[in-house]
Amino acid sequence: MALILIVDDSPTEVHVIRKALEKHGYQTAAAADGAEGIRLAKSMKPDLIFMDIVMPGVNGFQATRTLANDPETKRIPVIMVTSKSQETDRIWGMRQGAVGYLVKPVSAEQLVEKAQAALAG
Repeated sequence: MALILIVDDSPTEVHVIRKALEKHGYQTAAAADGAEGIRLAKSMKPDLIFMDIVMPGVNGFQATRTLANDPETKRIPVIMVTSKSQETDRIWGMRQGAVGYLVKPVSAEQLVEKAQAALAG
């Protein structure tokens, strides 16, 4: 089954996302900030990453750009999951290399649909 990395500094958000994905058979791992997300992406090679934007240190835009520009991790799809609802944020996220963008609060159905679509290629 696919491994999905959740990168979010909110333990509550990680719990909600993890519960929704694991209920549908996905394996999950979590990182509390962008720097840890990059490290885990390189070591674990997840099949998909759900990335928050607003985090301390390395934010989600920076982490996504780093992953997209690294030959080791550039094939891992990244979906932004954030409270930033402006169209400019969505466009900027996609320009950094994200393949999808969800605005919080996100339903379990939205997460699973996005995961299935991204993993299908």
